[in-house]
This record gives sequence, structure tokens and C-alpha cells, in this order.
Amino acid sequence: MPAATTATSARTASRESTASSALAQLTAHAADRMAAAGEWRAEGRPVIGYVGADVPVELLTAAGALPVRLAGSPGAGTATGDRYLGHGVDPAARSVLTRLLDGDYGDLDGLVVSRDCEASARLFYAVRELRRVEPAVRLPPAHLVDVLHLPHRSTTRYVRAKVAQMRATLETWTGRTIADADLAAAVEAHDRLRQLLGEVAELRRERPARLTGTAVLAIVAATTTLPVRRSIELLERLHAHPDTLPEADGARVFLTGSGHDTTDVYAALEDAGLLVVGEDHDWGDLLFHRRVREPTELGLAERYQYNGPSAPRASIRRRAAHTADAARACRADALLSYVRDHDDGPLWDFPAQRAAADLPAVLVDRQPYGSLTAEALASAAGLTNQLGGIR
Repeated sequence: MPAATTATSARTASRESTASSALAQLTAHAADRMAAAGEWRAEGRPVIGYVGADVPVELLTAAGALPVRLAGSPGAGTATGDRYLGHGVDPAARSVLTRLLDGDYGDLDGLVVSRDCEASARLFYAVRELRRVEPAVRLPPAHLVDVLHLPHRSTTRYVRAKVAQMRATLETWTGRTIADADLAAAVEAHDRLRQLLGEVAELRRERPARLTGTAVLAIVAATTTLPVRRSIELLERLHAHPDTLPEADGARVFLTGSGHDTTDVYAALEDAGLLVVGEDHDWGDLLFHRRVREPTELGLAERYQYNGPSAPRASIRRRAAHTADAARACRADALLSYVRDHDDGPLWDFPAQRAAADLPAVLVDRQPYGSLTAEALASAAGLTNQLGGIR
């Protein structure tokens, strides 16, 4: 083989290895969400868990802690969490409480819970009360951050006060003052991460797609467990050579409804012939589409105040307009709403979303946590027939 051909082959193999290796590492961290936390703690640094997309993770990074977004475990029992929250609460929250009580997240140095929905609020109060009345139960200290989303200056002042309270709490937990320079560096890093996540998400919207919706969801989940600069490094490696990634195909759907803290539902949908090209829940596109830009408490307050719109906190009209715009931007050919049991908010949104998007649409509601019934999967897969040869 000529020397020039050999060199070209070597470069091609190196590029493929770079992108594939980065994707494999991200997928592994999505599957083992506490692996990075173990390494971080082994170096004597604090690990703080958080629940909900309204938690300003920049403050956790600025405090020198590793932020780890807590996820439930579909398919695992929730008896322990059910004992304190009851069976009528969103199973995702019951699963998180169960895992906290069972020690699945290790020894956390703190827990920050956002009031992004009623289930999260009940989770916070359960943890706080358990620490008070059952001190033998090992639970971390907990802090509630209440971010409101009304478009008023008075709301901004309120959220800014909550940001300041959280900053003071973190300083107490970690014994470290959060300097403005630390906050600025954290904001810059997390905004860079959001930019990269947006670029990677675009890879599933290309024709042909270079990533599946399942892969993108796993990538996003991994970045909520890794140190932010490690996430940036892996995403830059992945995005440097996207043409080396395998092509993906399927009927292009935009997913709305409940959030997904595992990839199980996405994988089932894509195994059935669909390709999830976008979504509007806060484990996906909604998590990273807005930046902070101004590295101050006010900048943080405005970013989280105006982030969204999420199903539990936004109006039906605003949700419908956002879903229609996002589905159009993703070049989706159909709309699919997945709603799990005890998550009733998305049901109210669907009629207006369907009308605004003006796409073939299917609603699958009252679904088990992290999975689909056979009837729901057949209904979703039926979109491929409605779309015919569209790819």
C-alpha cells in the first residue's frame, strides 16, 4: 500500500476512534450515573445531588462541588419511597426518594431540590422531615430553590433572592466562599456546555441523522453527572468528527409530554421505527437551549426564570407555541406525546399542541414509569404508516 494511502487510512481510523470513543464514554456515564461522583469524592471533593432543571448548577460548580442530577430507576421497587410519599405521587419522585433512602447515590454532601413541580416539592419536604423526625436515617441536608417563571421584574427580584440564599447555603455546606470570579468561570463553562449540547442535538436532525434520539438523551444525561469541563472535552471530541458516526433512520417525530430520566422509552420508540429528532422536556432540548451570558446572580436569576416552558409551570398557550416552533425547527414530520401515570399536566397541553403543530399526532397517556404498554407502542409505531415514505 502506498505511504500516502496508509497515512490517510490511519487518519480516518483515528477520527472514527475519537468520535466513537467519546460517545461510548458518555453513554457509559449515562448508564452508571455515580461513577464520576466516586472519582470526585476520592479526591476529597464534595458531591451534591440535585433534583429538577430549575437548580442553578453553576453555583454548585462555583462552590467546588460536583453537581449530580438525581434520576429514578424505572423497574426497581419504590416501596420505601411509597411509604412516605404515597402511591398518588409521580413515580419518578417516589423512585428518587427510594434510592436516597437505600443509599444508591452514596454519601452526598447536600441535596438541592427545585420546586419545578408538585412531586419535587413533596420530595423535598419528605427529606427534610425525615431528617428531623428520624435522624437515624442517613439523608443529606436539603435545600429548596423556588424559581418562578412569571415575566415580571418582581419575579426576577424574588428569584435573585433565592439564588443568593442557595449561594449562602452552599458556602455553609462546603466551607468555601463562592467568589464572583468562581461564579463567572462556572457560568462560562456551563454556557459552553449548553452550546455544545445544542450542536450535538443537531446531529439527529440531519438527513441522514448521525445520532439517534436515544443517543442524544444519553449524552445529555451523562453531562448531568460529569464535571462540566470533562463533559466539554468529550462533546468537543464527539462533535469534531460527526461524519464518522453511523447513520440513523426512522420516521421523524417530535416528542412532548413527560420527562425521561432514562433512555428506555426512547429506545423502544426507535426500535419500532421512529427517530426522535427533538423534545420539549427538561432532560432534553429544554435543558440547554437558554444561556446565562451575564455571570452574576441577576444573570442566573433571569436565565432560570425565563427557561422553559415546562409542562408543570407554563400555560397551555405558551407550551403549544413552543412545541410547534421547536417541532418545525427540528424538521419533524409527526408529534408524539408520551404521558406517564400520575403526571397529568401534559394531558392538558396536548390538544393545543396538536392544533398548533399541525402534524400527524398521537397521544399515549397513563403509561408506566419508564416504559410503554404494548398498545401504546403499537399506536406510536403507527405513525410510521401515516408518514409513508417520509424520512
